[in-house]
Amino acid sequence: MSSSSESAMIVASELGSGAEPLVKAVQTLGLDKIQRHIFICADQTKPLCCSKEKSLEAWNYLKKRLAELKLDQPTPTQPGCTFRTKANCLRVCTQGPILVVYPDGVWYHSATPTVIERILQEHILGSQVVKEYVFLTHPLPDCFSGVPTEVKD
Repeated sequence: MSSSSESAMIVASELGSGAEPLVKAVQTLGLDKIQRHIFICADQTKPLCCSKEKSLEAWNYLKKRLAELKLDQPTPTQPGCTFRTKANCLRVCTQGPILVVYPDGVWYHSATPTVIERILQEHILGSQVVKEYVFLTHPLPDCFSGVPTEVKD
């Protein structure tokens, strides 16, 4: 397959009838254009790494800034986008909120709005890791061995 767009459409076409809402979600959200995906530990059922209020403040800031910076949707001048996901718990139950950027695999602690702004400006826009908040770097491999490349019945 030559592109992520083509891959997404092939998978959707194999779903048969009823796939239209999924195809629409791919197009609306720009799922096939994601270049980076940010996960943040927020709104926890059982807050351990930080208070629920602190995590929600971080989540709301991340959402707002990605939209303001127009990073959350592909545009004609910026064909890729940065996706965000609020994770109930990233299982690192200290020094939160915890934030991870994929596929880079950079894990950040203490992701307050001030730190998130630095991550967005320096890491996402400037391709420079904000070292003083990193506690692990483990990028996703370019090729996943053993992962199926086609959908089977």
